[in-house]
Amino acid sequence: MSMEITAWNALYNARHAQDDRHPFSRDTLRRIGRFARPHRGALVAFLLLSVVTALLAVATPVLAGQVVNALTEGSARARVVRLAVLIAAIALAEAGVGLLARWLSARIGEGLILDLRTTVYDHVQRMPVAFFTRTRTGALVSRLNSDVIGAQRAFSSTLSGVLSNVVMLLLALGVMVSISWQITVLALALLPVFVLPARRMGARLARLAREASNHNAVMATQMTERFSAPGATLVKLYGRPEEESAEFARRAARVRDIGIRSAMLQMSFVTALTLVSALALALVYGLGGWYALGGSLEPGAVVSLAMLLTRLYAPLTSLASARVEVMSALVSFQRVFEVLDLKPLIEERPGARAVPEGPVPVEFRNVDFAYPAADRVSLASLEEVATLDTRGGEQVLHDVSFRAEPGQLVALVGSSGAGKSTIAQLLPRLYDADAGSVRVGGEDVRDLTAASLRATLGMVTQDGHLFHDTIRANLLLARPEADEEELWEVLRRARLDGLVASLPDGLDTVVGERGYRLSGGERQRLTIARLLLARPRVVILDEATAHLDATSEAAVQEALTEALAGRTSLVIAHRLSTIRSADQILVVENGHIVERGTHEVLLASNGRYGELYRTQFAPGSDDHPEAPATDPTPVGGR
Repeated sequence: MSMEITAWNALYNARHAQDDRHPFSRDTLRRIGRFARPHRGALVAFLLLSVVTALLAVATPVLAGQVVNALTEGSARARVVRLAVLIAAIALAEAGVGLLARWLSARIGEGLILDLRTTVYDHVQRMPVAFFTRTRTGALVSRLNSDVIGAQRAFSSTLSGVLSNVVMLLLALGVMVSISWQITVLALALLPVFVLPARRMGARLARLAREASNHNAVMATQMTERFSAPGATLVKLYGRPEEESAEFARRAARVRDIGIRSAMLQMSFVTALTLVSALALALVYGLGGWYALGGSLEPGAVVSLAMLLTRLYAPLTSLASARVEVMSALVSFQRVFEVLDLKPLIEERPGARAVPEGPVPVEFRNVDFAYPAADRVSLASLEEVATLDTRGGEQVLHDVSFRAEPGQLVALVGSSGAGKSTIAQLLPRLYDADAGSVRVGGEDVRDLTAASLRATLGMVTQDGHLFHDTIRANLLLARPEADEEELWEVLRRARLDGLVASLPDGLDTVVGERGYRLSGGERQRLTIARLLLARPRVVILDEATAHLDATSEAAVQEALTEALAGRTSLVIAHRLSTIRSADQILVVENGHIVERGTHEVLLASNGRYGELYRTQFAPGSDDHPEAPATDPTPVGGR
């Protein structure tokens, strides 16, 4: 490896190293060992090949010196040919060993990336909803990308580099000392000129790189938020695009300036070190030639010393930054383990049972609930704050009790923030009750398997979330084995078959990010079609027609009639006109059920429900008897 390449590598490693001041423990090393254990055979072979590579790299300069000696001594041509053939064989062996080592390195590194990514991904999927409401998505994705890649470098690059560099250094130093200890000592005297600036320059470049990364992260966040459909709409309505453009340009200009400064620092450093290496070679040739002309050193030895010089400086320079590389890899591992150490609040108990077959009643028994504090569900580094809020969550549900018999429709009404959605989220175990029990089919949901609970419950929320994928893929999320005929059947029942049939790609039409290529009503009907495909025995509607216009709401209501038929249903409603025929209406205020009964009973009691009803049906409101009817079916809500 040439001096110039060595200099560039040293700068790259220093620039891309993470802060090495993070403490680490033996437990971290043991956990790293557990991840490496499945790859131990490949690791041993890789390390052995790294040693062989170092041996071959030192052998070539020695043979080159012998060739020069053979030429100056007038040896037989056969000896020169044999040496040349041996050098060629070593070159071929070095190329073959290098390719095999690179294959093993890629296999180990990519295998480790696969293990780490799948482990973290599976773990994150088990986290509660509260984790995702607090965590910045970009910070979490970074753990699965840059930190995982940084961790795998410890095996595919750093470990082999340290071992091969130590072997090469010892061999090169031993051979150089055996040839001429005087020249070797003088060559080593120039080493501080080569190594110390690399560390100082590397630290400066690392600071610049971190600053550029911070600016890029802010710009990425700005683009992610502003370039989404709702973000772009918000900016056009209320934003200040000129000021935002100016701020973006300011940061982009700073990144440009950092790039120019970094490029000049790197080039200045490499140029200086290339000059130092040239001076070192001049020293070897000058002093070695002096000794050779004096008869105390063979000419071939001078050539060997010059070639071994790079075999000496290159590993020394690499080893000087090895600590930074090792610590950087350990930091990456720690950041990955930090996520894995965050325990999910919702766990499936050993021996959990499936939801019983047949009709399914739903019951809440004296349920209390408070949203968990941040330190129980999140990490400061994922929220990008200095410290997490450790205060306990404020209780939002108080002694909630009710029962929905199989096939019944129970509606939840009340003010915004009263706790209606929280009640709905406890059924599918998006959260767990702090006291009391939530029961499905007569069993506590905490005693049921997650798979059977998912198969039993179906939920439609007001945002109608869809993935950036095809209509087919979004539907098959509910039941992957469904065939084409079943897909068209649920689209028909959701009053969406005509629209999908008119699209050029039909079921293979991509709906866009969060489904924004569809209208609000179309998006909501597609989520209802997905619910119908899942065939749940219990349906939860959390304001499923919120924010829809009258025409879209009417179409969605028709689809909801299909979805609720014969199923146990829990409906959160804002429009009271949609739940008049509910079997039971629960009025929720401040986390308490303050009233319960049918529409007629609650109106007659003249309590909170009557107050809400009179407010909605005041003259001039959309729900006033004289207003055009927009709710042909008495289900759902907004």
